[in-house]
Amino acid sequence: MSLRVKICGITQPEQGRAIAQLGATALGFICAPTSPRYVTAPQIATIVANLPINLETGKPCCDRIGVFVNADLDLICQTVALGHLNGVQLHGDETPELCNRLRQALPDVELIKALRIQSAIALETIPQYQNSVDALLLDAYHPTLAGGTGKTLDWSALQQFCPTIPWFLAGGLTPSNILEALACLHPQGIDLSSGVEISPGNKNMNQVAQLFDVLNQRAASPTLI
Repeated sequence: MSLRVKICGITQPEQGRAIAQLGATALGFICAPTSPRYVTAPQIATIVANLPINLETGKPCCDRIGVFVNADLDLICQTVALGHLNGVQLHGDETPELCNRLRQALPDVELIKALRIQSAIALETIPQYQNSVDALLLDAYHPTLAGGTGKTLDWSALQQFCPTIPWFLAGGLTPSNILEALACLHPQGIDLSSGVEISPGNKNMNQVAQLFDVLNQRAASPTLI
């Protein structure tokens, strides 16, 4: 399976379209009002409407994932409908029980649970989520920020990490360190936000292009894997 590449914190329609055209398999939209990358459901809908269409399916060419932090279940469902999302990422303290409720409410929507890893102890909570969500996302811990911190995880401490469901690596990834990260670990997806930004919500398109150049070179050369 090819590596999934999610670029998170999209706020501008033209950037969303360009990033999808460069090869992103998913765009992430921050639905937490306290975030500097926050976008409303109507703003998401505008960005999604501007995405390239897959001619075979008639749908946008990449996944559209809303990122929520301890949000009300009804609000999540409403945002998914209004924003034409096909994925939900829970980036707060959501319980497996809430994940199960959300899965029942949105059976056709991909559900991703993000976990901020401060120490090995945090990994011990993961098994309880594996039957409740479709994928996991590991992010760096910050005492006050839920994501987009620019901090990297201790990749060496994750080398034995092998959950029963797919997982994304996040946390301080950049075009400069992505090959090192993928040499250490074997996630099914990667998630970048601050590592390809000029400022929160304003992507550095040169860095995004550089990221895909690096990943394409890796895919073409076994010696880089």
